[in-house]
Amino acid sequence: MPRKSPLVIGHRGAPGYRPEHSRSSYELALAMGVDAVEPDVVATKDGVLVVRHENEISGTTDVADHPEFADRKTTKRVDGEALTGWFTEDFTWDELATLRSRERLPKVRLSSASFDGSQAILRLIDLLDIVREGSAEHGREIGVVLEVKHATYFASIGLDLVPLIERDLRAAGWADGELPLIVESFESTVLAQLKARGIPASYIYLIEATGRPFDLLTAQGRQALTYPATVTPTGLDGLVGVVDGVSVNKRMLLEKGNTIVADAHARGLTVFTWTCRPENAFLSPEYRGQGGKSAYGDYEAEWGAIAATGVDGVFVDHPDLGVGFFRS
Repeated sequence: MPRKSPLVIGHRGAPGYRPEHSRSSYELALAMGVDAVEPDVVATKDGVLVVRHENEISGTTDVADHPEFADRKTTKRVDGEALTGWFTEDFTWDELATLRSRERLPKVRLSSASFDGSQAILRLIDLLDIVREGSAEHGREIGVVLEVKHATYFASIGLDLVPLIERDLRAAGWADGELPLIVESFESTVLAQLKARGIPASYIYLIEATGRPFDLLTAQGRQALTYPATVTPTGLDGLVGVVDGVSVNKRMLLEKGNTIVADAHARGLTVFTWTCRPENAFLSPEYRGQGGKSAYGDYEAEWGAIAATGVDGVFVDHPDLGVGFFRS
């Protein structure tokens, strides 16, 4: 029996072609045939959820060009890492609405950078409307894979993301179980909190190749389970009934001899992986080609090795390539 092709998820839309998390990035992903798109959410100081990869926005907006916000530049420690820049939680939504998106990787994605300055930041409710309208326009059901960012950090500064997410999902009609919704995070605590509020979704635990999740590290110190240990057979046993699956760094699936997918499937857990990109800059060394970081390497060979594991979903930056490859 042929293996079912994995879900193809537009990672922040179609950031291989447009600045990530912009309206055109998402609209292009929908037009290119993705099964779902993945927004990351962070919060403003007045409790509006905005779609940004990080709460530090100097790399993805023109905030540094706004003299009226020069005094907002600061250094903070987020999830144990010192960062200097401008942070969403120091702005109201009305202030952030004056900013424009920029390509995060302009040296790798020159074409995408040509769209710098043309698009505003999206709120979560804007993104949900885009996907709903896109589903109607393209005549197919398109899902949302909602990534919750830095939940422990935001809670520590008085911005609990859980009620804000529930508010927006319910207001937009995405919390009644009729529209496909997946909620994911590198922190299992926030997944449990959202699940306890009765948000009907699949809950996916994001897994890095190294380190420990910040929520557990904060609560348990060095006793906290590492990410790699979480996807051993024993670690996966502990996830059964807690989450619906895991989403692992692709490096973990490309390690010879790994049995993550088989072990998870044996326990009724799904497995996603991130992020499938064609450029040399992001490929494993054995798949890189000539032409520098922005040139495409032998991505089909890498993606083939990933598909051969039987993975259930893949995050892609170039939805046309992802749909064309993983559904072939």
